[in-house]
Amino acid sequence: MAKKGNRVQVILECTEHKASGMPGISRYITTKNRKNTPERLERRKYNPILKRYTIHKEIK
Repeated sequence: MAKKGNRVQVILECTEHKASGMPGISRYITTKNRKNTPERLERRKYNPILKRYTIHKEIK
């Protein structure tokens, strides 16, 4: 049975890593409430490849 409600899974991807052209990607999966935050999420998360905290934005 499908879940009901406004909470959905979203994928966050590192913007700095994507722009640098280095191989690999840094992605995180989280959830958000579509009703309370209709815009795309933007969080500071750790990028293990660059070894520092960078801005990760919601993709899709």
